[in-house]
Amino acid sequence: MINFQYARPHDVADAVQQIAAEPKAKIIAGGTNLIDLMKMDVEQPVKLIDITRLPLRQVENTPGGELRVGALVRNTDLAYHPLVEKHYPVLASAIMAGASQQLRNMASTGGNLMQRTRCPYFYDTATPCNKREPGSGCSAIEGLNRGHAILGTSDACIATHPSDMCVALVLLEARVHVTGPSGGRVIAFADFHRLPGNTPQRDTNLNPGEIITAVELPAKGFPNNYTYLKIRDRASYAFALVSVAAGLELDGDTIKEGRFALGGVAHKPWRDPDAEAALRGKPANAVTFGRAANALLRNAKGYAHNVFKIDLAHRSIVRALTQAARGTPQSQSAKKII
Repeated sequence: MINFQYARPHDVADAVQQIAAEPKAKIIAGGTNLIDLMKMDVEQPVKLIDITRLPLRQVENTPGGELRVGALVRNTDLAYHPLVEKHYPVLASAIMAGASQQLRNMASTGGNLMQRTRCPYFYDTATPCNKREPGSGCSAIEGLNRGHAILGTSDACIATHPSDMCVALVLLEARVHVTGPSGGRVIAFADFHRLPGNTPQRDTNLNPGEIITAVELPAKGFPNNYTYLKIRDRASYAFALVSVAAGLELDGDTIKEGRFALGGVAHKPWRDPDAEAALRGKPANAVTFGRAANALLRNAKGYAHNVFKIDLAHRSIVRALTQAARGTPQSQSAKKII
Protein backbone atom coordinates (compact mmCIF):
# COMPACT_ATOMS: atom_id res chain seq x y z
CA MET A 1 0.00 0.00 0.00
CA ILE A 2 1.26 3.47 -0.87
CA ASN A 3 1.90 6.26 1.62
CA PHE A 4 -0.86 8.86 1.86
CA GLN A 5 -1.87 11.88 3.88
CA TYR A 6 -4.88 11.80 6.17
CA ALA A 7 -7.23 14.69 6.99
CA ARG A 8 -10.46 15.04 8.92
CA PRO A 9 -12.44 18.13 7.80
CA HIS A 10 -14.57 19.94 10.37
CA ASP A 11 -17.50 20.72 8.05
CA VAL A 12 -18.75 20.15 4.50
CA ALA A 13 -17.16 23.35 3.18
CA ASP A 14 -13.80 22.27 4.54
CA ALA A 15 -14.18 18.85 2.93
CA VAL A 16 -15.03 20.42 -0.44
CA GLN A 17 -12.05 22.76 -0.18
CA GLN A 18 -9.69 19.91 0.58
CA ILE A 19 -10.89 17.60 -2.19
CA ALA A 20 -10.88 20.46 -4.71
CA ALA A 21 -7.31 21.34 -3.73
CA GLU A 22 -6.00 17.81 -4.33
CA PRO A 23 -7.55 16.01 -7.32
CA LYS A 24 -5.79 12.76 -6.38
CA ALA A 25 -7.38 12.71 -2.93
CA LYS A 26 -10.26 10.39 -2.07
CA ILE A 27 -13.20 10.78 0.28
CA ILE A 28 -13.48 7.98 2.84
CA ALA A 29 -16.54 7.12 4.94
CA GLY A 30 -17.14 3.42 5.62
CA GLY A 31 -14.21 2.39 3.45
CA THR A 32 -15.84 -0.92 2.50
CA ASN A 33 -14.83 -0.58 -1.17
CA LEU A 34 -12.05 2.02 -1.18
CA ILE A 35 -9.79 0.13 1.23
CA ASP A 36 -10.05 -3.02 -0.90
CA LEU A 37 -9.10 -1.02 -3.98
CA MET A 38 -6.12 0.51 -2.18
CA LYS A 39 -4.92 -2.90 -1.04
CA MET A 40 -5.02 -4.10 -4.65
CA ASP A 41 -3.20 -0.94 -5.90
CA VAL A 42 -6.19 -0.10 -8.08
CA GLU A 43 -6.69 3.16 -6.20
CA GLN A 44 -3.60 5.08 -5.10
CA PRO A 45 -4.83 8.27 -3.44
CA VAL A 46 -2.23 10.69 -2.17
CA LYS A 47 -4.64 11.82 0.54
CA LEU A 48 -7.67 10.40 2.37
CA ILE A 49 -10.28 12.90 3.50
CA ASP A 50 -12.25 11.32 6.34
CA ILE A 51 -15.79 12.73 6.43
CA THR A 52 -17.19 10.37 9.06
CA ARG A 53 -17.62 13.12 11.67
CA LEU A 54 -19.56 15.50 9.45
CA PRO A 55 -23.24 16.09 10.36
CA LEU A 56 -24.67 14.00 7.54
CA ARG A 57 -26.40 11.20 9.46
CA GLN A 58 -29.97 12.49 9.60
CA VAL A 59 -33.03 10.79 8.09
CA GLU A 60 -35.84 13.33 8.08
CA ASN A 61 -39.01 14.36 6.30
CA THR A 62 -38.89 17.52 4.23
CA PRO A 63 -41.68 20.13 4.12
CA GLY A 64 -42.61 18.83 0.66
CA GLY A 65 -43.24 15.29 1.89
CA GLU A 66 -39.97 13.77 0.67
CA LEU A 67 -37.52 11.83 2.82
CA ARG A 68 -34.00 13.23 3.03
CA VAL A 69 -31.24 10.74 3.87
CA GLY A 70 -27.83 12.05 4.90
CA ALA A 71 -24.83 10.74 2.97
CA LEU A 72 -23.32 9.16 6.10
CA VAL A 73 -26.38 7.15 7.15
CA ARG A 74 -25.22 3.54 7.47
CA ASN A 75 -26.89 0.98 5.22
CA THR A 76 -28.19 -1.03 8.19
CA ASP A 77 -29.64 2.06 9.84
CA LEU A 78 -31.37 3.04 6.61
CA ALA A 79 -32.82 -0.41 5.96
CA TYR A 80 -34.30 -0.61 9.46
CA HIS A 81 -35.43 3.00 9.72
CA PRO A 82 -39.20 3.08 10.46
CA LEU A 83 -39.93 5.63 7.72
CA VAL A 84 -38.07 3.57 5.12
CA GLU A 85 -39.66 0.30 6.20
CA LYS A 86 -43.13 1.88 6.04
CA HIS A 87 -42.95 4.07 2.95
CA TYR A 88 -40.05 2.66 0.88
CA PRO A 89 -39.90 -1.06 1.64
CA VAL A 90 -38.34 -1.85 -1.75
CA LEU A 91 -35.31 0.19 -0.68
CA ALA A 92 -35.08 -1.63 2.66
CA SER A 93 -35.30 -4.96 0.85
CA ALA A 94 -32.61 -4.04 -1.69
CA ILE A 95 -30.21 -2.97 1.04
CA MET A 96 -30.74 -6.20 2.96
CA ALA A 97 -30.01 -8.18 -0.22
CA GLY A 98 -26.56 -6.67 -0.48
CA ALA A 99 -23.22 -7.60 1.05
CA SER A 100 -23.11 -8.97 4.62
CA GLN A 101 -24.40 -7.66 7.92
CA GLN A 102 -20.90 -6.52 8.92
CA LEU A 103 -20.44 -4.58 5.70
CA ARG A 104 -23.91 -3.04 5.88
CA ASN A 105 -23.06 -1.84 9.39
CA MET A 106 -20.12 0.14 7.96
CA ALA A 107 -21.21 1.12 4.46
CA SER A 108 -22.70 4.59 4.01
CA THR A 109 -25.45 5.88 1.75
CA GLY A 110 -23.11 8.13 -0.23
CA GLY A 111 -20.43 5.47 -0.40
CA ASN A 112 -22.88 2.97 -1.83
CA LEU A 113 -23.50 5.31 -4.74
CA MET A 114 -19.75 5.68 -5.31
CA GLN A 115 -18.69 2.04 -5.18
CA ARG A 116 -16.86 0.73 -8.22
CA THR A 117 -17.34 -2.33 -10.39
CA ARG A 118 -16.30 -5.77 -9.18
CA CYS A 119 -15.07 -6.78 -12.64
CA PRO A 120 -12.07 -9.05 -11.90
CA TYR A 121 -10.04 -7.45 -14.68
CA PHE A 122 -10.50 -4.05 -13.05
CA TYR A 123 -9.04 -5.46 -9.85
CA ASP A 124 -6.17 -7.27 -11.60
CA THR A 125 -3.49 -4.66 -12.28
CA ALA A 126 -1.60 -7.11 -14.49
CA THR A 127 -4.34 -7.01 -17.13
CA PRO A 128 -5.50 -4.20 -19.44
CA CYS A 129 -8.58 -2.30 -18.23
CA ASN A 130 -9.90 0.93 -19.66
CA LYS A 131 -11.55 1.83 -16.37
CA ARG A 132 -8.23 1.61 -14.57
CA GLU A 133 -5.94 2.76 -17.39
CA PRO A 134 -7.86 4.54 -20.16
CA GLY A 135 -6.80 3.38 -23.61
CA SER A 136 -5.27 0.09 -22.45
CA GLY A 137 -8.18 -2.09 -23.64
CA CYS A 138 -10.97 -4.16 -22.09
CA SER A 139 -9.85 -7.66 -21.12
CA ALA A 140 -13.40 -8.75 -20.33
CA ILE A 141 -14.69 -8.50 -23.91
CA GLU A 142 -12.59 -11.46 -25.05
CA GLY A 143 -12.10 -12.90 -21.57
CA LEU A 144 -14.24 -14.53 -18.90
CA ASN A 145 -17.33 -12.34 -19.02
CA ARG A 146 -20.04 -14.45 -17.40
CA GLY A 147 -21.02 -11.72 -14.93
CA HIS A 148 -20.70 -8.78 -17.28
CA ALA A 149 -23.12 -6.35 -18.90
CA ILE A 150 -25.73 -7.06 -21.56
CA LEU A 151 -27.12 -3.51 -21.84
CA GLY A 152 -25.49 -0.15 -22.52
CA THR A 153 -22.07 -1.60 -23.25
CA SER A 154 -19.36 -0.11 -25.45
CA ASP A 155 -16.20 -1.31 -27.15
CA ALA A 156 -14.33 0.22 -24.21
CA CYS A 157 -16.06 -1.53 -21.29
CA ILE A 158 -18.64 -4.18 -20.39
CA ALA A 159 -18.40 -3.88 -16.59
CA THR A 160 -21.49 -3.81 -14.38
CA HIS A 161 -22.46 -1.59 -11.48
CA PRO A 162 -22.46 -3.66 -8.28
CA SER A 163 -24.99 -1.91 -6.03
CA ASP A 164 -28.33 -3.32 -4.90
CA MET A 165 -29.41 -0.16 -3.11
CA CYS A 166 -28.94 1.94 -6.25
CA VAL A 167 -31.35 -0.25 -8.22
CA ALA A 168 -34.10 0.63 -5.74
CA LEU A 169 -33.11 4.30 -5.74
CA VAL A 170 -33.42 4.62 -9.52
CA LEU A 171 -36.82 2.91 -9.32
CA LEU A 172 -37.94 5.42 -6.69
CA GLU A 173 -36.67 8.36 -8.78
CA ALA A 174 -34.44 9.57 -5.98
CA ARG A 175 -32.39 12.76 -6.22
CA VAL A 176 -28.78 13.18 -5.17
CA HIS A 177 -27.74 16.37 -3.37
CA VAL A 178 -24.11 17.33 -3.92
CA THR A 179 -21.94 20.24 -2.87
CA GLY A 180 -18.83 21.49 -4.63
CA PRO A 181 -16.66 24.55 -5.23
CA SER A 182 -19.49 26.17 -7.20
CA GLY A 183 -22.10 25.47 -4.52
CA GLY A 184 -24.85 22.89 -4.24
CA ARG A 185 -26.90 21.17 -6.92
CA VAL A 186 -29.33 18.26 -7.27
CA ILE A 187 -28.85 15.38 -9.72
CA ALA A 188 -31.69 13.09 -10.76
CA PHE A 189 -30.67 9.57 -9.80
CA ALA A 190 -31.11 8.34 -13.38
CA ASP A 191 -28.44 10.86 -14.42
CA PHE A 192 -26.00 10.25 -11.57
CA HIS A 193 -24.23 7.15 -12.94
CA ARG A 194 -22.79 6.96 -16.44
CA LEU A 195 -22.68 4.42 -19.23
CA PRO A 196 -19.11 3.57 -20.27
CA GLY A 197 -19.03 5.06 -23.77
CA ASN A 198 -15.47 6.14 -24.50
CA THR A 199 -14.81 7.23 -20.90
CA PRO A 200 -15.36 4.13 -18.75
CA GLN A 201 -13.00 5.50 -16.11
CA ARG A 202 -15.79 7.91 -15.11
CA ASP A 203 -18.49 6.18 -13.09
CA THR A 204 -20.60 9.21 -12.19
CA ASN A 205 -21.47 12.72 -13.31
CA LEU A 206 -20.01 14.33 -10.21
CA ASN A 207 -17.86 17.32 -11.07
CA PRO A 208 -14.32 17.67 -9.67
CA GLY A 209 -14.42 18.64 -6.01
CA GLU A 210 -18.07 17.69 -5.45
CA ILE A 211 -19.20 15.44 -2.63
CA ILE A 212 -22.55 13.81 -1.92
CA THR A 213 -24.39 15.30 1.06
CA ALA A 214 -27.80 13.58 0.87
CA VAL A 215 -30.19 11.44 -1.13
CA GLU A 216 -33.82 12.57 -1.32
CA LEU A 217 -36.70 10.16 -1.87
CA PRO A 218 -39.96 11.40 -3.44
CA ALA A 219 -43.20 10.74 -1.59
CA LYS A 220 -44.27 7.81 -3.81
CA GLY A 221 -42.59 4.66 -2.55
CA PHE A 222 -44.86 1.77 -3.68
CA PRO A 223 -45.41 0.53 -0.11
CA ASN A 224 -47.93 -2.17 -1.03
CA ASN A 225 -47.00 -3.74 -4.36
CA TYR A 226 -43.24 -4.05 -4.64
CA THR A 227 -40.37 -6.52 -4.62
CA TYR A 228 -36.60 -6.75 -4.90
CA LEU A 229 -35.53 -9.97 -6.57
CA LYS A 230 -31.82 -10.83 -6.70
CA ILE A 231 -30.51 -13.78 -8.71
CA ARG A 232 -26.95 -14.77 -7.81
CA ASP A 233 -24.64 -17.77 -7.74
CA ARG A 234 -24.99 -18.29 -4.01
CA ALA A 235 -27.59 -17.22 -1.50
CA SER A 236 -25.51 -14.73 0.48
CA TYR A 237 -22.67 -12.25 0.02
CA ALA A 238 -22.63 -12.44 -3.77
CA PHE A 239 -23.19 -9.80 -6.41
CA ALA A 240 -26.20 -10.06 -8.69
CA LEU A 241 -26.17 -11.84 -12.01
CA VAL A 242 -29.51 -10.08 -12.46
CA SER A 243 -31.59 -8.17 -9.94
CA VAL A 244 -34.97 -6.47 -10.35
CA ALA A 245 -36.64 -3.79 -8.27
CA ALA A 246 -40.33 -3.50 -9.10
CA GLY A 247 -43.15 -1.25 -7.93
CA LEU A 248 -46.77 -1.19 -9.07
CA GLU A 249 -49.79 1.00 -8.41
CA LEU A 250 -52.91 -1.04 -9.13
CA ASP A 251 -56.58 -0.33 -9.68
CA GLY A 252 -58.03 -3.77 -9.15
CA ASP A 253 -56.17 -5.92 -11.67
CA THR A 254 -55.21 -2.98 -13.88
CA ILE A 255 -51.81 -1.28 -13.68
CA LYS A 256 -52.13 2.46 -13.11
CA GLU A 257 -48.38 2.90 -12.88
CA GLY A 258 -45.55 0.40 -13.05
CA ARG A 259 -41.81 0.76 -12.70
CA PHE A 260 -39.00 -1.75 -12.76
CA ALA A 261 -35.23 -1.41 -12.72
CA LEU A 262 -32.42 -3.92 -13.17
CA GLY A 263 -29.05 -4.45 -11.55
CA GLY A 264 -26.17 -6.65 -12.65
CA VAL A 265 -26.81 -5.98 -16.35
CA ALA A 266 -25.18 -2.61 -17.11
CA HIS A 267 -22.61 -0.03 -16.09
CA LYS A 268 -25.37 1.73 -14.15
CA PRO A 269 -28.70 0.68 -12.61
CA TRP A 270 -30.92 0.16 -15.64
CA ARG A 271 -34.40 1.58 -16.07
CA ASP A 272 -36.31 2.11 -19.32
CA PRO A 273 -39.41 4.37 -19.29
CA ASP A 274 -40.46 3.06 -22.72
CA ALA A 275 -40.58 -0.48 -21.33
CA GLU A 276 -42.57 0.74 -18.33
CA ALA A 277 -45.07 2.35 -20.70
CA ALA A 278 -45.97 -1.17 -21.83
CA LEU A 279 -47.42 -1.75 -18.35
CA ARG A 280 -49.65 1.29 -18.03
CA GLY A 281 -53.35 0.55 -18.32
CA LYS A 282 -52.75 -3.14 -18.91
CA PRO A 283 -53.84 -6.14 -16.82
CA ALA A 284 -51.33 -7.26 -14.20
CA ASN A 285 -50.54 -10.65 -15.68
CA ALA A 286 -47.68 -12.64 -17.18
CA VAL A 287 -48.50 -11.61 -20.75
CA THR A 288 -48.21 -7.92 -19.91
CA PHE A 289 -45.06 -8.48 -17.89
CA GLY A 290 -43.46 -10.49 -20.68
CA ARG A 291 -44.10 -7.70 -23.18
CA ALA A 292 -42.52 -5.16 -20.85
CA ALA A 293 -39.49 -7.44 -20.42
CA ASN A 294 -39.19 -7.77 -24.19
CA ALA A 295 -39.25 -3.99 -24.54
CA LEU A 296 -36.53 -3.48 -21.97
CA LEU A 297 -34.28 -6.19 -23.41
CA ARG A 298 -34.79 -5.33 -27.08
CA ASN A 299 -31.19 -4.08 -27.43
CA ALA A 300 -29.54 -6.55 -25.06
CA LYS A 301 -26.26 -8.01 -26.29
CA GLY A 302 -24.52 -11.00 -24.78
CA TYR A 303 -20.89 -12.00 -24.99
CA ALA A 304 -19.21 -15.41 -25.02
CA HIS A 305 -20.12 -16.43 -21.47
CA ASN A 306 -23.10 -14.27 -20.50
CA VAL A 307 -25.70 -14.74 -23.24
CA PHE A 308 -27.74 -16.67 -20.66
CA LYS A 309 -28.28 -13.40 -18.77
CA ILE A 310 -30.68 -12.14 -21.42
CA ASP A 311 -33.15 -14.97 -20.81
CA LEU A 312 -32.44 -14.83 -17.07
CA ALA A 313 -33.24 -11.11 -17.05
CA HIS A 314 -36.50 -11.72 -18.94
CA ARG A 315 -37.65 -14.39 -16.52
CA SER A 316 -36.54 -12.31 -13.53
CA ILE A 317 -38.55 -9.28 -14.70
CA VAL A 318 -41.69 -11.38 -15.13
CA ARG A 319 -41.16 -13.04 -11.74
CA ALA A 320 -40.52 -9.73 -9.95
CA LEU A 321 -43.54 -7.99 -11.46
CA THR A 322 -45.66 -11.00 -10.56
CA GLN A 323 -44.45 -10.84 -6.95
CA ALA A 324 -45.22 -7.11 -6.85
CA ALA A 325 -48.70 -7.58 -8.32
CA ARG A 326 -49.54 -10.28 -5.78
CA GLY A 327 -48.21 -8.18 -2.89
CA THR A 328 -45.81 -11.00 -1.98
CA PRO A 329 -42.34 -9.39 -2.00
CA GLN A 330 -39.24 -11.53 -2.09
CA SER A 331 -37.92 -12.27 1.42
CA GLN A 332 -34.28 -11.36 1.99
CA SER A 333 -33.97 -13.62 5.04
CA ALA A 334 -35.58 -16.72 3.53
CA LYS A 335 -33.66 -16.85 0.24
CA LYS A 336 -36.01 -19.23 -1.58
CA ILE A 337 -37.46 -17.46 -4.61
CA ILE A 338 -41.25 -17.30 -4.38
